[in-house]
Amino acid sequence: MVKDDNVIFIGSKPFMNYVSGVVMQFTTQDSKEVIVKARGNFISRAVDVTLIVTKNFLEGQVEIKDIKIDTEELENKKKKMVKVSTIELTLAKKK
Repeated sequence: MVKDDNVIFIGSKPFMNYVSGVVMQFTTQDSKEVIVKARGNFISRAVDVTLIVTKNFLEGQVEIKDIKIDTEELENKKKKMVKVSTIELTLAKKK
């Protein structure tokens, strides 16, 4: 089971903040797994972060273990319920 502090939520911060956050989880926190989560427009950014980590920064050390996609219902600014796509990418240290 992955602890909540091993989850990186992708948002509007600079791209490399997320990449370094994931790398730090594996290197300094010695995490076995890190989950990258995103919703809506940030899904493509989550995929990019995951690929940069696995192909550039921790190549050969970390792999994509699982990918989950789903839909959440949220209330928008106009108080209307809308469906938003979500993604959860699980990265794990290679054995």
